[in-house]
Amino acid sequence: MAARILPAPTEVTRPRFGRAEAWVESPLQLLSAIEAHGAGLLGTSTRIHPRGGGTGLDATLRTLISSAPAGIEFARHSLALPSPAVPEIDRWVTGDAYSGKFQQALLGRLAVREVVVIDDGLVTRSLLRTLCANEPTPLVRQRSAANPARSALGLAAWYRMRALARTGRLLVFTALPVEAGLEARFRELGGHLERHRFEWLGTQPVAEHFHQRTLVVGSALAADGLIDPGPYLHWVNGLCADGPLAYFPHRRERPGFLSELARNPLITLHAHTIPVEMRLRGLRTGQTVRALPSTVLPSLRLLLRPNGVRVEGRAVPDHWWTDEAAPGLREHLSTSLQEEGP
Repeated sequence: MAARILPAPTEVTRPRFGRAEAWVESPLQLLSAIEAHGAGLLGTSTRIHPRGGGTGLDATLRTLISSAPAGIEFARHSLALPSPAVPEIDRWVTGDAYSGKFQQALLGRLAVREVVVIDDGLVTRSLLRTLCANEPTPLVRQRSAANPARSALGLAAWYRMRALARTGRLLVFTALPVEAGLEARFRELGGHLERHRFEWLGTQPVAEHFHQRTLVVGSALAADGLIDPGPYLHWVNGLCADGPLAYFPHRRERPGFLSELARNPLITLHAHTIPVEMRLRGLRTGQTVRALPSTVLPSLRLLLRPNGVRVEGRAVPDHWWTDEAAPGLREHLSTSLQEEGP
């Protein structure tokens, strides 16, 4: 049988012209929006709308505002999405296609030429799998799957996004590796898939340097009630057997847990400020980043492999999980542990 030839990785001509409105709800989404604009995918003018309500975006905004590429404008914090019904907007951008707010707007009038989904970590890969499912599958997070109204909205969003793909009006922009079979199915559906390697971020000066041999990126799994914090705390403390380490908390980690970590004189806590993808770019050969399953594993491998930095994911033992962690969620997170080829 002849080998199957996949479509070329780049499908759209760059730079593109026009206007884009982007809705971002996390620091990684904010960085992804800037990467998409810098890659020439959003147009000549992009207005970024940061979600208000304590989403931890302020530090990242302060860092990026002065260095953002030409053509980017930042709107005021808001709880309202920009409307996709404005004819003057060419592209409507989001980092969370599972958001109920996004889906409600998606099902209204769409005057924009294209809907663009930017990276929000592993959920981006999950979105591609769901859109390519053989059977209608609601776009809902597992914790919302039991809610009939939420599932109905998610199912309608699935149909709408597939319809957009079939007409060439859906673009997914990601730094995550996507398996060839999934990529082929998404392209056959009509969707556009564009990749990046944090090219814009790579042009920016490195602002921070850390000298510990071991650096641990904190996890929200305990704070979210998905794992027992006791074994996690024991694991982090155990890493000090190799010497002092630096710990970078997740923005949702609780003060009490961090206070327990701070009692160890070999652990240096670095307050959460901006995404670790931005903070750890200055690491060098001989340093190792460790983390539980999360989005940071594939993104940091992409950024730090050229520097000779090891990025190691720690699988979560079965006895750490709580009853809140559904099997599907555990499997989803475990995909971040897979080492990708060069």
